[in-house]
Amino acid sequence: MFLDTARIYVKGGDGGHGAVSFRREKYVPAGGPDGGDGGQGGDVILVVDPELWTLMDFKYRIHYRAQNGENGRGANMHGRSGQDLVVKVPPGTAVKDEATGEYIADLTEPGQTVVVARGGRGGRGNARFKTPVRQAPRFAEKGEPGEERWIVLELRLIADVGLVGLPNAGKSTLLSRITAARPKIAPYPFTTLTPNLGVVSLGEGQSFVVADIPGLVEGAHAGVGLGHDFLRHVERTRLLIHVVDVSGLEGRDPVDDFRTVNEELRLYRPELAERPQLVAANKLDLEEARRNFPAFQAAVSALGYRVVPISAATGEGLDALVHAAWEALRDLPRPAPVPVRPEGDALAERRRAPLSDYTIRREDGELVVEGEGLARLLARLDLNNEEAVRFLQKVFRDIGLNEALRAEGVQPGDTVRVAGVEFEFLDDDEVERV
Repeated sequence: MFLDTARIYVKGGDGGHGAVSFRREKYVPAGGPDGGDGGQGGDVILVVDPELWTLMDFKYRIHYRAQNGENGRGANMHGRSGQDLVVKVPPGTAVKDEATGEYIADLTEPGQTVVVARGGRGGRGNARFKTPVRQAPRFAEKGEPGEERWIVLELRLIADVGLVGLPNAGKSTLLSRITAARPKIAPYPFTTLTPNLGVVSLGEGQSFVVADIPGLVEGAHAGVGLGHDFLRHVERTRLLIHVVDVSGLEGRDPVDDFRTVNEELRLYRPELAERPQLVAANKLDLEEARRNFPAFQAAVSALGYRVVPISAATGEGLDALVHAAWEALRDLPRPAPVPVRPEGDALAERRRAPLSDYTIRREDGELVVEGEGLARLLARLDLNNEEAVRFLQKVFRDIGLNEALRAEGVQPGDTVRVAGVEFEFLDDDEVERV
């Protein structure tokens, strides 16, 4: 079975919690804080494995979680970081964030990696909060939760040449004659249900990869037939060989067939219809095809395409076809990768967001404070711990939040929401300085 799309859940490991501990040794009855930091959570990393050809492994397992970081301990012992979870994918895998629909990676080269779920940072132990006026802090930070999300993997075959055409045009037979590939061949529609790859070799240093794309039907761009499942495989190819049955034995007009496939390519993605094409007029071993060929060649050549007469069954014209393909490929650039958003840069910016970068607005009569840095700090603190709350109040003063709230008209006793947490506003002289 071939599987070219998969939906999986990925979660980075949670960061370990910081420890609250104090040095207690003989002859040191009142030692200082020595709680260690929690370990970093592991990342979930996708890596390209050239030995893989499908996404079949993801049919049987869809949840991937990296290891959590260990909690910190006394004696300034930091928790061990969680191990990264490395997940192998085949070359040509595009990675999409299901929630946003944006592509976050295009994995084409062996060994290429991308982090799809970062582990949470470990919380700081109480030893990190000791100051000249806070000699014995009895609070520490919690570890951050790891990132989690659903992602969609889309396999797009990496081939130089794509064979396109209607069902039964003879693509599979052609692939079997010009490469060592052995696709399933039978005289009924949709014999080819999975893409097949083969290598054409013309001599040392002269070879290219050909993909037999399952037959397209009218409406394929909208998902009719095999539709989107296989049109995406055309996107990586540099050259198309458009195989047309010119015999017309099934009551079809070969010129109409040619136009139907090109229209489906255009409707799916306009640039695909502009991709260089060689037209393989197939089944020239049949009398009907030889009779129809002159009119077909004239009509298609008038549109600017080169037509090569062949018979995939007997081998007639195949040398001319593969040499024409090789000559065309030599002048064609590699296809551009799937455009992706700078996921790593955006995440790094969020993690570096300063505490002083916040906004204040009114909502239902209350003042609401929002900021990435503040939200991350509040998530790491135990707000049921009185000392942790006093520490937070000092942070609010140090970053100028209290003054900014006064400028917005806040009064003592008013409720202020900071990153989703409600606080009662107090004047500085009511807050114990720490």
